[in-house]
Amino acid sequence: MAKLSVNINKIATLRNSRGGNMPDLIKAAIDIERFGAEGITVHPRPDERHIKYADVYELKKVVKTEFNIEGNPKEQKFVDLVLAVKPTQVTLVPDSTGQLTSDHGWDTISNKDYLKEIISVFKNAGIRTSIFVDADLKMVEGAKETGTDRIELYTESYAHYYKEKREEIIKPFTAAALRANELGLGINAGHDLNLDNLKFFKQNIPGLLEVSIGHALISDALYFGLENTVQMYLRELG
Repeated sequence: MAKLSVNINKIATLRNSRGGNMPDLIKAAIDIERFGAEGITVHPRPDERHIKYADVYELKKVVKTEFNIEGNPKEQKFVDLVLAVKPTQVTLVPDSTGQLTSDHGWDTISNKDYLKEIISVFKNAGIRTSIFVDADLKMVEGAKETGTDRIELYTESYAHYYKEKREEIIKPFTAAALRANELGLGINAGHDLNLDNLKFFKQNIPGLLEVSIGHALISDALYFGLENTVQMYLRELG
C-alpha cells in the first residue's frame, strides 16, 4: 500500500493568520500520525508564510513516521535547514521565490549537473532524495542521471482533467511510472490529489510508494474531522 504523508502547510497558514499558536501545529502533526498517517510533509518557503523554519526543528523532535521536507535547494537557507534537521526525505522542487504553489517539475536534462551536485550533498548526509518531475519520459530518464532515489510525479494536470477524461490523462503518468520502475527509481506523487481522484491514480501507477497531500485533506477535515479524514484517505490507498 502506498504511504500517506500529510502536508501540514495549511494548518500553519491558519495559525499564522491570527498569530499565537492556534491551531497548534506540533500537536496536529502528532495527532495526524496517531490517526494513521505514515508521514508528515512540510514545505517551508523563504517568506515563511506558512511553515516557519523554527517549526521544522520542533517537528523533528516529535515526528515518529517519515518526515519529508520539500523546497527549492537553490535557497541556501533551505539546504542548511535540511542538513541540520536530517529528515527521512528531502523533496527538491523548482519553485521561484514568492511562488504561490508548485506548478511544474524540474527540467532534469538542463539542470542535470546542478541536481547531481546538490543531491550528492543530501545523500552524503544520509537523507533520501526525491525530485519533482512532470509525467514526461525524458524527464524521468533525466532524473535517473541525477542520482536521485525517487521522483515525485507532479499531478496537477491529472487532477484538473480527471472528471473530464481520466482514462486519457492517466496514460502519461502510468508510462512515467513504468519507466521509473525500469530505471530503479522510487515513485512518489502529489499536487491536487483528493478523495475523488486518489484511488484511480493509485490503481494505475505501478510501484507507487507515497503520496503527499495537504490542501485537499485539510479542506476535507473542515467537514469530516481530521481523524476521520485521514482514515478516509488511507482507505482510498488501500
